Amino acid sequence: MTDTPNRPAVRTERRGHVLLVTLDRPEARNAVNGEMSTLLGRALHEADTDPEIRVVVLTGAGEKAFCAGADLKAISRGEDIFPAENREWGFAGMMQHHVSVPVIAAVNGTALGGGCEIALACDLVVAAEHAIFGLPEVRRGLIAAAGGAFRLPAQVPHRVAMEMILTGEPISAARALDLHLVNRVVPAAGLMDAAVELASVIAANAPLAVQGSKRVALGISDGERPSEVERWRVSDTEMITVMTSEDAMEGPTAFAEKRAPVWKAR
Repeated sequence: MTDTPNRPAVRTERRGHVLLVTLDRPEARNAVNGEMSTLLGRALHEADTDPEIRVVVLTGAGEKAFCAGADLKAISRGEDIFPAENREWGFAGMMQHHVSVPVIAAVNGTALGGGCEIALACDLVVAAEHAIFGLPEVRRGLIAAAGGAFRLPAQVPHRVAMEMILTGEPISAARALDLHLVNRVVPAAGLMDAAVELASVIAANAPLAVQGSKRVALGISDGERPSEVERWRVSDTEMITVMTSEDAMEGPTAFAEKRAPVWKAR
């Protein structure tokens, strides 16, 4: 199933040894539905098994949003937003899909919730000047259950991560650069050129050496990251507890009704 008759939710383009992958649902702020999870997971798998592809650059269509996270409308319709081909790849087809090929996020706008978690799952990040990053889940009675709650503290100073997670407040691209959450911040018009230029530098290196170096740096063994196994167990347990609470229903309801939520801690 696709959102429009002739446009899939993810499109790809090869530029030499670089694979450009675009989340292509701008009308939904590139929110993740089942089709997007399946196609993104498939693109990453193909890149990881094709010796001609040495780097992936991942971006969003349009100028406003990199990715708005999970497609809440799809979820409300009872749709499964996980990849149809391999659920073990996780949310967006990449949260637990540990590929050896380097992945660069070219963040072209807002990266909130699951969108921020996608950026956190990438190896390098190039951001447009107007991009923002954040995990606002607690404002809706939810938690950042796609790796954000433990990956953010691993990538920025502990106190900063805790403030972002517990307040739900986003940060600007400039602040993200100061925190080393992103590698470069560039004008929006030059975003893709900057990301592809960085990818080209990596692609010029010996591919087996690059991939082996990434596996060592992230502790990837046989396609898994053993250091994250316990983190995922805790995250999944907390997700079930929170998602089945009254507060988890109140948050989205209050948002839809444009009122302040009334939390009951149950």
